[in-house]
Amino acid sequence: MSSPIPDEPTPDQLLHCQEVIQYSFQDKKHLLRCLTHASAARTRLESNERMEFLGDAILGAAVCEALYEQFPEGSEGELTRIKSVVVSRATCARIVKRMKLEQFLVLGKGITTSSVIPGSVLATAFEAIIGGIYLDSGYAAAKEFIIRVIQIEITRAAESSVGVNYKSLFQQRIQKSTGEAPAYRVLNEEGPDHSKFFQVVATVGEEEFPAAWGPSKKIAEQRAAHNAISQLDGEDVPHPAEFSY
Repeated sequence: MSSPIPDEPTPDQLLHCQEVIQYSFQDKKHLLRCLTHASAARTRLESNERMEFLGDAILGAAVCEALYEQFPEGSEGELTRIKSVVVSRATCARIVKRMKLEQFLVLGKGITTSSVIPGSVLATAFEAIIGGIYLDSGYAAAKEFIIRVIQIEITRAAESSVGVNYKSLFQQRIQKSTGEAPAYRVLNEEGPDHSKFFQVVATVGEEEFPAAWGPSKKIAEQRAAHNAISQLDGEDVPHPAEFSY
């Protein structure tokens, strides 16, 4: 019988890990393989590298499906931008840190003696866990895990300042919660005809959200939608862009 992997997690630690990820493995060997980095495995085939390879593909597919469903008006370019952020190694490593999964990893001495575990090692473990869940229970279980832990990253990436359609995001949120569609109304116009600025307010029924200025109605509407999202999230509403002429 082969010798155990050095510093192999105890049954209690494996149970705790499953509680953290909210998934119980039918085959605990899959979980152990997910957590075992190449630096601690007897051979590379006994490490989490193959599961990482599988999990990477499943992660990409699940995120693409989620984005396609969540942003029906999103362009191919916009969805690609969001996906590239969400499935990046930096994002995967951040999720591992947020869930405190690094405490369960089986690592070689060269890594454990360092004060900081490399982000690439953490990202590998996350993708390997996805691959392990897929092998253990299939795609639906893997996708459920992915969306549950990565949805916050999708929201962050979609609402970042680069190339975001805030009107689309706001409309999706409102329709999901109330079934209504937001409307936009011009409150004011300033400036000469060749350089007008518009003040626009987003409304849902009788409710009005903080207005915003913009050099065109379309930009003002996007800024008003951004203000509305910020208010819904309980965040400080961005200071409106002042018109100038």
